[in-house]
Amino acid sequence: MVLAQRLGLARGTVQSRLERMTAAGALRPNSSRVLPAALGRGVAASVSAELDQSHLNEAIAALRNIPEVLECHAPAGDTDLLIRVVATSPDDLYRVSEEIRLCPGIVRTSTSMFLREVIPYRTTGLLDG
Repeated sequence: MVLAQRLGLARGTVQSRLERMTAAGALRPNSSRVLPAALGRGVAASVSAELDQSHLNEAIAALRNIPEVLECHAPAGDTDLLIRVVATSPDDLYRVSEEIRLCPGIVRTSTSMFLREVIPYRTTGLLDG
């Protein structure tokens, strides 16, 4: 294991620590390392959703069933849910946006397509401190 060599630790020690960190929820699942573009979904977007608050749990349950929904956040402010999605094309993005709009409890959506990634997801700077 390269990580064990770089750290100067035994392979079993590193494996044990990684397993503990995974169990504690400190590490993302391995599937988050797979780029959606490598799976034919090179179009990315953010969908803002306004909800009927009495149906929040139903909306979240329905969103979980849409494979193109990568993550969903409940931000402060006017937006009830902020949803990051991927699609195969702009036409497919329209389909995904409509699928989201038709989820129970979702009243209105607004979709913004990402043109390019200028800073990729990262945590290395946080680990340096």
